[in-house]
Amino acid sequence: MRSHVRSDGRITGHIPVSPPTLADVAELAGVSRQTVSNAVNNPDLLRADTLERVRRAIEDLGYSPNRAARNLRTRTSSLIGMRFAPAQEGTANAAIDRFVHSLVEASEVAGYHVLLFPGDDLDPVRGYDDLLRSTAVDAFVVTDTWLGNPQAAWLTDQRAPFVAFGRPWDDPGATHPWVDVDGAAGIRLATEHLFDQGHTRIAWIGWRKDSPLGEDRRSGWSTTMHAHGLPTTGLASRVEDTVQSGAEAAAVLLDESAPTAFVCASDTLAMGVLHTLWIRQLAPGRDIAVVGFDDSQVAQVFPGGLTSVRQPLEQAAVEVVKALEALLTHQPVENPGVLLKPTLALRGSSVV
Repeated sequence: MRSHVRSDGRITGHIPVSPPTLADVAELAGVSRQTVSNAVNNPDLLRADTLERVRRAIEDLGYSPNRAARNLRTRTSSLIGMRFAPAQEGTANAAIDRFVHSLVEASEVAGYHVLLFPGDDLDPVRGYDDLLRSTAVDAFVVTDTWLGNPQAAWLTDQRAPFVAFGRPWDDPGATHPWVDVDGAAGIRLATEHLFDQGHTRIAWIGWRKDSPLGEDRRSGWSTTMHAHGLPTTGLASRVEDTVQSGAEAAAVLLDESAPTAFVCASDTLAMGVLHTLWIRQLAPGRDIAVVGFDDSQVAQVFPGGLTSVRQPLEQAAVEVVKALEALLTHQPVENPGVLLKPTLALRGSSVV
C-alpha cells in the first residue's frame, strides 16, 4: 500500500475495503506494529511527531482497536452492570428509564457499556454474585438503596467496585461513592411556588413512613409550611405509590381538610389527585393546584400540563460515571457523596 503526506499534513493512500487492521495503520504511517500498539495503549512512550503521524493514520483509515483482545490482555470487560426492574403497575413514573438512558450515553463517552440484568426479589444479590463470579463486569451501579435492599452492603463486603444512585439511607457511615437528588429541596421549591400563588392550605400526599426517600421529600413540605407559619395538621396523607391511592387520599383530604393545593411525592400520586378533581369537576390550577415529582412524560402531556419537580438525571448519570472511572483507575473519588439540586417545571396544574 503506497502513501504520501499531503501539504496539509494528512496521510493519503489506498484505504482497504475490509476493516483496517493494526498492520494497515503501521504501513500507512510508516512505523512498526509495536509503535501503533504503543500509540493506542502507551502514547507516552512515543515522540510527539511519531504519535501524531500514527493518530492521523488511525483517523484516515477509521481504525478501531480490537476491544475484545485488549480486554483479554487487561482482564477487564469495559462493562458496567446494573440491575433493572420493570415499572410497577398502576404508576406513572418512569424516572429510572431516563436515568438509564443517560447512564448509557455517559458510559459510552467514557469507553464503557452498560449491562442490564434482571432482579430476583427472593434473592436480591444473586445477579450480582453471578456476574462477579464470571468476571463479566468491571463494576456496578446500584439504584434502589432507598428500598432497604442489601446490595450495597453485600458489594462492599465483596470489595466489588460500585457507585450508588441514591444515598445510603440505612447506613449513614457508608464510605462507598453515591450520587443523589435533593428531594427535600425539590419539595421546598414546589411548596414555595404554591405559597407564592396565594395558597395557605397546602396538602401533602406522600409514601409510607418506612420510606426514607418519602420522608425526606415530606420534610421539604413540612419545613416550608412551618417557615411560613402555615398549619400542617390534618393536611398530610401517607399511601402506596399508585394512582388509585393518590385519588383516594385526595378525596379524603378534600372532604375533611379543604385544601386549595396539593404537593405530592410523585407524579403517580399527583395523577391520582387530578383524577379525583376530574370526577368532582374541579379545574386543576383554577380551583385546586397540584404539583408532582419526577416530571414524567405523563406530566408533560397531561392537558394543560402537570407542574412537577424535575430531577437532573442526566447530570446524575455523568457524576456516577465520573466516580466509576475513578474507582476503576484506582484514583481517589473526588466527591464520594454528590447531592444535586432539582428544578421545578411549571405548567397549568398550579398556575392560573
